Amino acid sequence: MSIDTHWFSTLFGWYVFSGMWVSFMIFTNLSMLWLRSKGYFQEVNESHMHDLGKWMFAISMLWSYLWLSQFLLIWYSNIPEEVTYYMSRVLGDYRVPFMLMFFINFAIPFYTLIARDAKRNPRFVIPVGILIFIAHFVDVYLLVIPGTMFDHNHFGFFEIGLFLGFLGLFMNRTFATLAKAPLISRNHPMLQESIELHY
Repeated sequence: MSIDTHWFSTLFGWYVFSGMWVSFMIFTNLSMLWLRSKGYFQEVNESHMHDLGKWMFAISMLWSYLWLSQFLLIWYSNIPEEVTYYMSRVLGDYRVPFMLMFFINFAIPFYTLIARDAKRNPRFVIPVGILIFIAHFVDVYLLVIPGTMFDHNHFGFFEIGLFLGFLGLFMNRTFATLAKAPLISRNHPMLQESIELHY
């Protein structure tokens, strides 16, 4: 589970999974917007983009719910073996990115993407998606570094380069694989129904 020795939480697995899930939904949404701007996926309409925006919003709220649930349960019970995880993150050197990360992952999508039209508008979806994606990188950073580096942390060019390097490698492999096969399965029995999605 966690890198922090002797610490455990029954919500930790779901919390990490929801962070990966919302990152995937953001990548899917932003990739679809980019591919549509390049002339691909012309069958994808505003209703499809609205559904992707709803998923991005909903999973971001799920992640926020799990973050708060884990925090409140451990804070309220105040068991020494459990609070050690939050002592270094809330009271130590990591408190500003820890609270800022939660604010970005919860408040910004909540107040921006709750409107129906915002989920369909790339001017809202793209910057909010990029912000949430970066905040989830900070979340993963805070899952690992306080348990390994303790108060000797240093955030600099190496960490940013590592993030950009793995993101670039992932995008390269994803788009190279997409280029090898048709993007839309022509013989799928539900294809026409999916194309006609409008609401």
